[in-house]
Amino acid sequence: MKENKKPQFTKNETLSKINEKFLELKKSKKLALMPFIMAGDPNIEKTSEILLKLQEKGADLIELGIPYSDPLADGPIIQFSASRALKSGTTSIKVIQLLESLKDKLRIPVILFTYFNPILNFGLENFCDLASKAGVAGLIIPDLPLEEASKFSEIISSYFIDLILLVAPTTPFERMKMISNKTKGFTYLVSVTGVTGERSKMGNRVESLITKLKEISINPVAVGFGISAPEHVNRVSKWGADGVIIGSAFVKRISNSNEREVVNEVGNFCEEMRKAADQ
Repeated sequence: MKENKKPQFTKNETLSKINEKFLELKKSKKLALMPFIMAGDPNIEKTSEILLKLQEKGADLIELGIPYSDPLADGPIIQFSASRALKSGTTSIKVIQLLESLKDKLRIPVILFTYFNPILNFGLENFCDLASKAGVAGLIIPDLPLEEASKFSEIISSYFIDLILLVAPTTPFERMKMISNKTKGFTYLVSVTGVTGERSKMGNRVESLITKLKEISINPVAVGFGISAPEHVNRVSKWGADGVIIGSAFVKRISNSNEREVVNEVGNFCEEMRKAADQ
């Protein structure tokens, strides 16, 4: 059987917000900078300010976590952040309402990171309808298996939301091909085996995985998990990635800052990562 290399979109098709952003960045030869923060940490009001500050300081896309009590893919830093957000009263509907309130101010694509249970509680179509009206561009569901993702992707796409799938270093090659050709927007390459968290080093295997994904799919590749320093961003860029996702390093700064300083602390770090991405 011939490998299907048909592009996910053509010039005559409507591009998603994420597709448009990656095409725009590719034309200007820029690496997409994608911070992750947890909605509601330290509270929903500060999340609103942080989102706008990230946009101001050079973020190209933002990954926004919905807090969940059993976050299996997350390490201690993000688990603690989710716990703080839940204690502050953050719920899925409050996160969507927050984005609805920022629709006219937040111009860059926002991707929601959520486990599947909160979506089930809403009902998939109801969740997608509300998220789409709030301007959500993408959805990452780390505990959704590929087989289930295939079933739900069409529904999610009908609301103009990209379902973004993850590839891990341990993913077998044939399954990697299936994932990279089913994902929408970009392929999320997990750079390490295990949960989220800061790492001092990045494995050289990431370079070969980026190359492999580029050979089997036309989707952009964004690398996440364990990226916490300018040198990590430089390396990922030189290895040919289209984007870099930085989570725990941002969340840690939020956790370690007082409420008066937190917005500027996050903004300064984003500016530092933007400079690294542009080198």
